[in-house]
Order: sequence, then C-alpha cells, then structure tokens
Amino acid sequence: MARKDVFGSVMGPATSVADSGDVSGYAVRGASRSIMQSFEELSKSSVVDLDPGLVDTSFVSDRMDDDDEAFHELLAAIRERGQDSPILVRPHPDSSGRFQTVFGHRRVKVARQLGRPVRAVVKKIGDEDHVIAQGQENAARANLSFIERTLFADRILKRGHSPETVKSALALDDTTFSKMRSVTNNIPEQVIVAVGAAKSIGRDRWWQLAKLMEHPRTAARAAEYVTTADFAEPGSDARFARLFDFLNAPVKQPRAASKPQEKAWVPQDKSVRAKITDTGKVFTLALKSKDASPFGAFIADKLDELFEAFRASETAKKTGD
Repeated sequence: MARKDVFGSVMGPATSVADSGDVSGYAVRGASRSIMQSFEELSKSSVVDLDPGLVDTSFVSDRMDDDDEAFHELLAAIRERGQDSPILVRPHPDSSGRFQTVFGHRRVKVARQLGRPVRAVVKKIGDEDHVIAQGQENAARANLSFIERTLFADRILKRGHSPETVKSALALDDTTFSKMRSVTNNIPEQVIVAVGAAKSIGRDRWWQLAKLMEHPRTAARAAEYVTTADFAEPGSDARFARLFDFLNAPVKQPRAASKPQEKAWVPQDKSVRAKITDTGKVFTLALKSKDASPFGAFIADKLDELFEAFRASETAKKTGD
C-alpha cells in the first residue's frame, strides 16, 4: 500500500506570521532522510516561539501514559540543551488565537513545566492531514506501543476518517490493520485504558486477548475484573498478564441447588395434614387442620426421645445389628 506523502502538503510554501499567523515547516527524528532534510530546511526559516498556554492538545489522542521515564528524560534534555526539534501546530479550528498540536505534545508539556516558550511550526491543515502527520511522526519515532497505535487508529475511525487514512497515518499493512480492528472490536476501550500502554506486549498477544473476549459475557467479566484490587498491579505489562490469565482460566460454575423433596402425610381420620419439605440442609414439617397445634406440641415434647431413637437407629445401621 502506498503511503500518503502528507508532509509535502503540510510543508507548503511558508508565509509570514505577521501577515497571516501561518508558517510552514516541520522537523522529525527517525523519518527518511529526504523528509528530514525538507523539515530541517523549512524549520530554519519558519520556527516561532509560542506561549504553551495557547497550545491545546490534538483532537485525537495517541498516547496512554504521559508521565513515563522517557518524558522525564526529555524534560532533563530540554532543560539542559533547549528544545532541538520544533513541534507542529495548526491554528485552532474552533478557538481564535489558539493553536492545536499536531505532534509534539510532550514538548508542549515540558515547556509548560519549565515556564518556557515552545518552539513551533504553524501550518493551516485539515483534519485528515492532521491525523496523518501526527501518526507518521509517531511512527518515525517508533516509541508508541502496539495498543497505543491501535487505540489511536480506532479513535481516528470513530471520527469518521477512512481505513485508508488510518493505514497511511500509521503505515499499516492489511494484516496488522485487521488485527487492530479485532482488538478494538472485542476489547472495550475502558478495559484497554485500564491495562495501559503495555510497552512490551505486542500485536499477537493483544489479538489473543481479543479472541478470548469475543463473547459478550467474557467482555463483561473483564470490565468487572479491571476494577478489582487483584488487577491493580503497578505496571501495565503486569496488568495485561493478570487480565489474560484471569480470562484464560476455566470459569468455576456454581453448583446447582438440589430440588427440594416434598411429600404429604394424612392420618386415616384426616384430623391433621402434614407437609414435609426436605432441601438436604433444611427439613420442614408443617401441620394444618384442627389437631395441628396439639399434635405439634406432642411431637415437640417427644423430640429428646425421638432424637435418641434416631441415634440408636443410625448406630445400628453402621454396626450391622
């Protein structure tokens, strides 16, 4: 599948910030040499400093864990050396005077924490080019986990973009895209978010989990399990393993309750009626009619004697007498 060259359209002719508030340029690490050269050349003449308080997040999230070790390394590097690579933003489509991040969310967060302007390239682009540029820059950095990429793809689709746009944004082949769809079709988003980025869990393991959760009852069990203390492991890889083992274990079926045994007793003169119910653990004798009360009192008075007779009978059975 041909990958859409969104960077050419994103990196169109630059204009002055003073004239239109729109400049073009883009820098990325890990992309192809030709793309990097284009970004570097454009960024040298079109990077501006923005107040990070005016920069909002993208309309579609691509990360699940923000406060990770990589972020702290980035914070330390920018504090020491400054921001080497500018972010890409577009004028906010709904808020005049504000900007929306296409990529570089962590650099915006670092700038806020350090109280510094964020170096940025501003470009007017539509939603489709926005998600493709965001996805391709993330693919170039290659530090998003499979499930982060999968959730990003699902969110793009839910906003009405086509599968071809998703494949272009994330450079996906048909097999990987199909397995991503299986994951998000069978695993509720709240379960995925509860597990987290799971950096070391790859495509096949998530697909196996999705197969386990094809039945709605299993999905409901998973949604309940991720709220329990047993699931709450500190690491997302460990949480994935806990969930997988829980769903893969055989389900203990509750023992079916035995049906109560019932019978009736009536003397020849029908002066009293007895209903006997035996559940195995509870034995009930209910008496009715005019002689019910005196007959019941008679039985109650004889309970000690009857119980001793019962014990003697049981002993005789055991000894064979």
